[in-house]
Amino acid sequence: MNKVIPIFKKEILTEFRSRHSVNTILLFILTSVAMVAIAQSNNIISNETSAGLLWIIIFFGSMVGLSKVFIAEEEKGTSLLLQLISNSHSVYLGKLLYNILLSLFINLFSVGLFFLFVAHNSLKSGDLLILTIILSSIAIATTTTVISSIIAKANSKNALFPILSFPILLPIIKLGIDLTVASYYGTSLSEIANDLQMIIAYIGIIGAVSYLLFEIIWND
Repeated sequence: MNKVIPIFKKEILTEFRSRHSVNTILLFILTSVAMVAIAQSNNIISNETSAGLLWIIIFFGSMVGLSKVFIAEEEKGTSLLLQLISNSHSVYLGKLLYNILLSLFINLFSVGLFFLFVAHNSLKSGDLLILTIILSSIAIATTTTVISSIIAKANSKNALFPILSFPILLPIIKLGIDLTVASYYGTSLSEIANDLQMIIAYIGIIGAVSYLLFEIIWND
């Protein structure tokens, strides 16, 4: 942890100095929510449609915000310095922690705006929705962190990131939509326990594989 925390702090300080990524993400989410609100202003949205629209915004907001964690190192030419001063596992864990924090911020902000301007559906289980967003944010961050490291040296980084991320994140998107719908209807926790367990298992599998393979990716 003595080597992980400095990497995590570096990411936060770098972001606060420029604030470019956060501002871009917030503007994208605000624009997306505004467009959906205008399009659906005169319509009554079903719970299923509302959940689908919310997760479209979450997915594309994540694609805008979470790709830069390793790509920025290549663009600035600092990846070699990072390799010299720290080991691969510390780099991975530090950047993963930052991406989890950023993913939570993006998704909670998206949910807040969405329910403020778009969704007027009755939410019967707010606790379930928050739990879904937290677990899904961790799953999204775990996946996008390793994908960002894989494509960091590619020529068409921005195009590759959503293309590679979507099929891997599809189970999380499907589970997230189902659990969001369940939160609208107030489904009991025992009925959707399997879906929550699947998200936790997904995080464990992707996280373990990424941790084991990252040294090869980072030093390639």
